Amino acid sequence: MLPLFDLSLQINGFPLQTAKTELQKIVAFSEKEYQVFLENKKKEIVNFHLHNNSFYRELVGSTSFENWNNLPVLNKKNLQKPLISRLSDGFSPKTVYVNKTSGSSGDPFVFAKDKYSHALTWASNMYRFGWYGIDFNSSYQARFYGIPMDFIGHKKERFKDFLSHRYRFSIFDLSDVVLETILKKFKYKKFDYINGYTSSIVLFAKFLQKKNIILKEICPSLKVCMVTSEMLFETDKILLEKQFGLPIVNEYGASELDLIAFQNPKGEWQVNAETLFVEILDDMNQPVPNGVSGRVVITSLFNTAHPFIRYEIGDIGILDEKSTAQKPILKQLIGRTNDIAILPSGKKSPGLTFYYVTKSIIEDDGNVKEFLIKQTKIDSFEIEYVSETELTLKQIQKIEAAIALYLEPHLNFSFIRKKALERTNRGKLKQFKSML
Repeated sequence: MLPLFDLSLQINGFPLQTAKTELQKIVAFSEKEYQVFLENKKKEIVNFHLHNNSFYRELVGSTSFENWNNLPVLNKKNLQKPLISRLSDGFSPKTVYVNKTSGSSGDPFVFAKDKYSHALTWASNMYRFGWYGIDFNSSYQARFYGIPMDFIGHKKERFKDFLSHRYRFSIFDLSDVVLETILKKFKYKKFDYINGYTSSIVLFAKFLQKKNIILKEICPSLKVCMVTSEMLFETDKILLEKQFGLPIVNEYGASELDLIAFQNPKGEWQVNAETLFVEILDDMNQPVPNGVSGRVVITSLFNTAHPFIRYEIGDIGILDEKSTAQKPILKQLIGRTNDIAILPSGKKSPGLTFYYVTKSIIEDDGNVKEFLIKQTKIDSFEIEYVSETELTLKQIQKIEAAIALYLEPHLNFSFIRKKALERTNRGKLKQFKSML
């Protein structure tokens, strides 16, 4: 088969073969060689931007640096200014890869990568997917993603899908009628793998559960399912494994960076240490010991067009105690920094705590398909849910009792049943929202 995927990147000026060669070299380093590589790349990328990027120079307030831990932490608010004012000397929007973040954190912005850095992102994707026997040039992907609704954007995305050897299921309507048509496609298309947003893939699995269908039996060519962009809960992972009959791989990435962590065949959430440097920092911007939670802060080691140096992505996570510099393991991703519930007692709780508690109770009978939680006042929350039948008073009391136990008592809840939940314009489901 003609390597269309590789060719389309090469034709567009992304030097993929050179990037693949460099990536293989980095992967083959000994622990000692890797340490030297990492320290050199960190110094190199900071010095490059201090001398070639006025936006970054202004942020640092100097043209030189002594101590990595004293460098400023870049946040999304810093980046909400015209791209042209953030590009390094010698680059223009026409000579770089330009895209915009999804805005699922509430702070969307336009970003850029130089062409080599973007080629490395694809080399890194290909390397990790290769762990599961997936080849972007020949493996056929069933893609659960959003798609632009305007005519030109829609056609452009479909053409990209053709070049990338994938079939896209739009996730803006996942009613049973639509899920039935998706199931039919699996009956006659020889898909090799599934990739897409967690919540949509979970909805499809619940539909299969209701029909008592194992997807692998319908589509024997399937090898693996990769979920991305939203939290994968343990109960959902078990459901997916059961209904798909496949290994489920958890992916954590950011469009402005690269794949950040990808579950390896041993089941560890392995951090990408080849093109990124990932730190977990405290409120004083200092690294915390492995095993302690903190803000996820990432440096793109190769992007010369635009600085992503000590860039706070907006997530809270924990690195495993057994992590090494060359092989960091993400133990847990707790949630987004802007998804913290502040309770009347002054206690701060990740919004996902509500989600875990409510989910464990609601899941019992499979009636509730999806739900999201909104904090409207310091002591008041709305739970919006999609279900076949309304929640009973007994179920509501059970949820309220569990939340009082896990969080604190005397919180007020209103339950609102909806036909569909609000998603971002890319189709992501934000599971907890603080309106405070």
